[in-house]
Amino acid sequence: MLMNESIIVPIIISVVELAKGLGLPKKYSALVAVGAGLLLGIFYLHPADYKSGIFDGIVFGLTAAGLYSGTKNTFEQIRNTRKRK
Repeated sequence: MLMNESIIVPIIISVVELAKGLGLPKKYSALVAVGAGLLLGIFYLHPADYKSGIFDGIVFGLTAAGLYSGTKNTFEQIRNTRKRK
């Protein structure tokens, strides 16, 4: 299966959501995102160069955590604004 880097972030978000559905406390979701990113970075993106895999994995994991958090906060703000009207 050929997978480019553009779908790694949604995969990480999906893994975190799955873990939360299985009972993971929300406070550990960013840690799971970085861990999943590290695994994908080391074993999928750069299996021959672990330093690049670690770097890319951390970047993808933090990106996934930030994208999820930012989107969630935006929707909460919109919902709260609509309730005030």
